[in-house]
Amino acid sequence: MKTEFTDVSETRKTVAIEIPRDVVDAEINRIARDYSRQARVPGFRPGKVPATVVKQRYREQILHDVMHGLIPRAVSDALQERGIEPVDTPDIRDVALAEGRPLTFTAAVETVPPFDPGDLATLLAARPLATVTDEAVDRTLERLRERGATFESVEDRPAAEGDTVVADLVREGPEGPDRHENVSIELGSAANPPGFDAELTGLRPGDDKRFTIHFPDDYTVKEMAGSDVSYGVTVKELRRKVLPALDDEFAKDLGEFDSLAALRDRVRADLAAEAAEQAERQVRGELLAQLARRVTFEIPSSLVEREMDRRLEDFVRHLAQQQVDPREAGVDWGQLREAQRESARASVASALALDEIARREGLTILPEEIDREIEQFAARSGRTPAAVRAQIEKEGGTAALAARLRREKAVDLALSRASITEQEA
Repeated sequence: MKTEFTDVSETRKTVAIEIPRDVVDAEINRIARDYSRQARVPGFRPGKVPATVVKQRYREQILHDVMHGLIPRAVSDALQERGIEPVDTPDIRDVALAEGRPLTFTAAVETVPPFDPGDLATLLAARPLATVTDEAVDRTLERLRERGATFESVEDRPAAEGDTVVADLVREGPEGPDRHENVSIELGSAANPPGFDAELTGLRPGDDKRFTIHFPDDYTVKEMAGSDVSYGVTVKELRRKVLPALDDEFAKDLGEFDSLAALRDRVRADLAAEAAEQAERQVRGELLAQLARRVTFEIPSSLVEREMDRRLEDFVRHLAQQQVDPREAGVDWGQLREAQRESARASVASALALDEIARREGLTILPEEIDREIEQFAARSGRTPAAVRAQIEKEGGTAALAARLRREKAVDLALSRASITEQEA
């Protein structure tokens, strides 16, 4: 077999391959014999069809099988001989195949060149001190009060800020009126259109009102920006939010606290744990960003595109979990995907650096570590470890799981060697 390599760039190589005629003809004859055993050709007994007839009648299928048999093996052998590990399926082009002639083609591959991620001791990061203020505890307690709020009808006054107006709403649009019944509108909510609260303030149950809202040119919903929209509102009920008193009884109603002081302590501990986790995420993110910057060669485009697709798939799954139909989400998917390119490149670069660290430091993943990860995932998802393992193996994800765990080990190693200082948040 003849091979001729061309370095297109640091990460892209092409190889022209020629497989000798005798190898090609031997493969054609072998496949033709297989076809002849099963061929049903008028005038010939099964299994007795001459090879020349089989080759003529099934020429395209035979050549197709020859290509799929010889080309992958030839590419693999050529890359192994050069010590090249492709990061994606080789792109095969310019295939020329005929009986009695060599098989020639070119294969384009993307690969990662050897590189040095540098001395881990030179990594620098600052960890914010995980302090929790009394004001942060108070804000959290207020949010808990908001969750426990009740609503009572208001009949002795008109609507005011903080009230919830229950109304039938009609919005006039270019395709006709858009009607909604029993809509709850909290006056003062940031979600309300600009000027909406002022139009509803002062109304009482039974009141009807028609008005037009002008959406400013910089309105966040681009489809509405700069437009005038007419509304019709029929008020059916006013409700006032009633917050529970912040006392021991409130703490007991939450389930596991015997006093307000105990609730405060728990809130403070939870906020401290959350701040500590955020601090670790910040340190980790800074180290990964520094490692990504140490990858100076052009990242293989297939890896970046794959990461962009993964992020888009994650977003679609998130919408589905929120019971939002992605097709009706009003998202420019092409623009959203392209907006991920730079961050996807940085993510791929840091992953490549972690892989190189793992190779350099001889980091490996033991079978029991994979077992432990599967058990933890099963516990979080409420499934059995056997079911989780079966799904991972069915989807061919065992290698990906091992790669992720190996990268986590590399992150831990980088954290242990990096210079990390404490700073005030």
